[in-house]
Amino acid sequence: MILVLFLLMFLFMFLGVEIFVSMGLASSVYLIASGNAPLNLVSTSMVNGISGYSLLAIPFFMLVGELMNVSGMTQRVIRLTQFFVGSFKGGLAYAAIFVNMLLASISGSAPADCSAVSSVLIPEMKKEGYPEDFSAAVNCCAAVLGPIIPPSIPMVFLAMLSNLSTGRLLLGGVVPGIMLTAALVIVTAVELRKQDIKVVKTKKSFAEFKVLFRDALLALIAPIIILLGVITGFVTITEVAILASAYILVIGVFFYKTITLKKLIEAFKKATSFASSLMVLFGVVGIFSWFIAVEEIPAVLLDLIHRTNLSPEVFLLAMNILLLIVGMLMDAIPAITILMPVLMPVATSMGIDPIHFGVIVVVNLMIGLITPPVGALLYVETKISGVPFGKLTHAVRNYIIAFIVVIFIVTYVPSLVTAIPNMLMGG
Repeated sequence: MILVLFLLMFLFMFLGVEIFVSMGLASSVYLIASGNAPLNLVSTSMVNGISGYSLLAIPFFMLVGELMNVSGMTQRVIRLTQFFVGSFKGGLAYAAIFVNMLLASISGSAPADCSAVSSVLIPEMKKEGYPEDFSAAVNCCAAVLGPIIPPSIPMVFLAMLSNLSTGRLLLGGVVPGIMLTAALVIVTAVELRKQDIKVVKTKKSFAEFKVLFRDALLALIAPIIILLGVITGFVTITEVAILASAYILVIGVFFYKTITLKKLIEAFKKATSFASSLMVLFGVVGIFSWFIAVEEIPAVLLDLIHRTNLSPEVFLLAMNILLLIVGMLMDAIPAITILMPVLMPVATSMGIDPIHFGVIVVVNLMIGLITPPVGALLYVETKISGVPFGKLTHAVRNYIIAFIVVIFIVTYVPSLVTAIPNMLMGG
């Protein structure tokens, strides 16, 4: 019966039915065929699935990213970053990386960061003679940092789905995020050696730095608010998201005076639209998890692993390969919704730290953002830059290889993930 459930779900998805509808329809068929529970279990589970107060963190972190863009904070951070790296060969490419790293510590959304940074830097890079495919590739791949460095919407989603500590899971993404940033810099440096890009030497003054720093200071305080809230535990992750949204709104309206009523309404519309697509998945995940538990799928899978003498190391290797493939075919949130109720209990039963495993899952699926055919960031960047999808796919290949190397290092050195959560929140 559970095989029928999965086959039906993927059949509906293949036919173009929305993922949450596919899961709901398959669940209904399962209940009717098995008779294990009344059909109204679907509706009650959906209501219970979206009634948690903690879920408010997701729409508010989305709102943070949208408010950052409409307030002009993103542009101020870009100008400050350009002051430091603008005189180097490929300075704008490095600026794209470091700006995305900074914005990742505020919004937690890759598409939002990609759209905000690329719309500013792509025209500048074109003006200075950067190859269009290289410009699009570095901006596209740098946006992968958004959902890995805290705060991270996929990690908040995974934490709530798996009953893990949100704070610990978010902090677990710090070192992998830094390592991915280093990989971006290394690959970019290698790629720049092949490019004939003129270096524009401009005289930098302390007075100019003071002006740029003053303009960007209020924007730089936002990630401090978020990280302090996560680390201290003084406020919940939901309250951190609300405080960050309120802070950026106040700064944009009263200090920068860039947020108009029209822009505010547009920001709320975009954040609400994206958050709703996630909330509806939380609605169906309850009934889906119930099926997984009733059919004892984790126990069956664990028994199979024991009978085949599969070690934790080989299991993690298999999971990396599986998640990389899944990331190519499916967005991260639906993949987490479908796989985590099955895989997380198996991983913990094998002695794998759940925070470590959760970060591995998210990083693998985030690489899927830049891999065809589903790669969401590829489509966003194609639209912004005008670079054809196939050409952009070819341009990001070296970044994908570097990211895969990082994920395998993180997989087999668990302390890279767990050290900071243990140090700041107790081991």
